[in-house]
Amino acid sequence: MKTLKLDHKLAELVLSGEKKNTWRLKDDKNLTVNDDVELIDKVDPERPETWQKIGVARITKILEKRLQDIQPEDQENHEVYGSRGVMIQVFRNYYGEDVNENSPVKMIDFTFSAYPKPRPIKETQMSMIVEAPEKIKLFADGGSRGNPGPSASGFVLLDLNDEIITKRGEYIGITTNNQAEYQALKFGLEEAKKLGVQEVDVYLDSLLVVNQMIGKFKVKNRDLWPVYEAIKELCKQFKKVTFTHVPREMNKIADGMVNETLDAQ
Repeated sequence: MKTLKLDHKLAELVLSGEKKNTWRLKDDKNLTVNDDVELIDKVDPERPETWQKIGVARITKILEKRLQDIQPEDQENHEVYGSRGVMIQVFRNYYGEDVNENSPVKMIDFTFSAYPKPRPIKETQMSMIVEAPEKIKLFADGGSRGNPGPSASGFVLLDLNDEIITKRGEYIGITTNNQAEYQALKFGLEEAKKLGVQEVDVYLDSLLVVNQMIGKFKVKNRDLWPVYEAIKELCKQFKKVTFTHVPREMNKIADGMVNETLDAQ
């Protein structure tokens, strides 16, 4: 499932029912109407261990405009700024000095269903990051209970001495095994890129995904095309990416992340 992080003040307003919207300038989640999104309260922004999952928002409306094109009527039930200059400065404080009048913003409305009590983010779902080497190993796995059914993706990044750099499991909603496998690969490569890694040796227990990634098999399922193409583009951002098929017994950490994540739902 996609997530959105909220500052503590906004999270409290959402929980009280006073706020059911948010603005996003840099939408790296590719949010769309009808997406279910888990909201995270950044209780203390400097201490991720304090962050909590507070519930699930369903996106009901998205209005996308450049900042300079936002009209007073667009701000009804949203944030209201005294002037365009004030609005731009507020977003610069959050997103950096490159924000300007032409920056696109998504004005997002949602319904919200709170969890009975906030859920702490488990250590297994947080990146346990140390300095990453230039070359790493990526083990990834995905699973669906029902196929299609509740699904999760998991990955672990290791250095060449097999020491864990970071690992994560992520719930991705109702989908198929193959989607979960591909999403796990995508998440792992994205994390490697964030760490500045140059070369990645990928190990998967899905022979189908390995053969499709090396071009031996074609991707016939159209539903897989978007994530497949996204991964191909990611691979171009590294000096080298290799793919190797391994038995499930060699992929226990990533598989464990999948099962832990599904068991927590």
